[in-house]
Amino acid sequence: MTELRVWRAGEKDRETAFQLVEEYNDAVDVMLRDSPESFEYDYFRPGSGFWLAQSQSESQVAGCIALRPLRTREQAGEIKRLYVRPEFRGSGAALALLVALEQYAQASGYEWLYLDSKDDLKAALRFYDRHGYEPCERYNRNQQATVFLRKALHPRPERLPDLQSQRRISKNLSYMR
Repeated sequence: MTELRVWRAGEKDRETAFQLVEEYNDAVDVMLRDSPESFEYDYFRPGSGFWLAQSQSESQVAGCIALRPLRTREQAGEIKRLYVRPEFRGSGAALALLVALEQYAQASGYEWLYLDSKDDLKAALRFYDRHGYEPCERYNRNQQATVFLRKALHPRPERLPDLQSQRRISKNLSYMR
């Protein structure tokens, strides 16, 4: 795993962040794109954020992830724009970015995180599944989205793992013995 630096983007990072989102948009064929103004409004205000990751050995930014409040749900945020440049995939950048976002969201009082994706982004869907995101009902009007996921940030005792998750947990525990 590569040693990474992850930080919440500030004013001086805004241009780099927007360029990375444009690269993401092209990579996954996003039709409805952020303008510089909507990008600033959505990700650079209280309760939202944009994180960047950079390899300690490289000067180039490796990836990004964003969080914004979800207008249709109480105490919920929406994950947007998780993207790792191809040359940094497998470096741990995606997980480092997700962990930073989840820690901020929990500290900010969010109880749920939601995200949408497309069913052809198989690696992304496997990544989210491995990190506790579960299918949910459609929560937005994104015409390109075909998959909707969510994760409780404050574990709820009434939520028991399904059989497939129980098997995966048991398998992982057997490796630890």
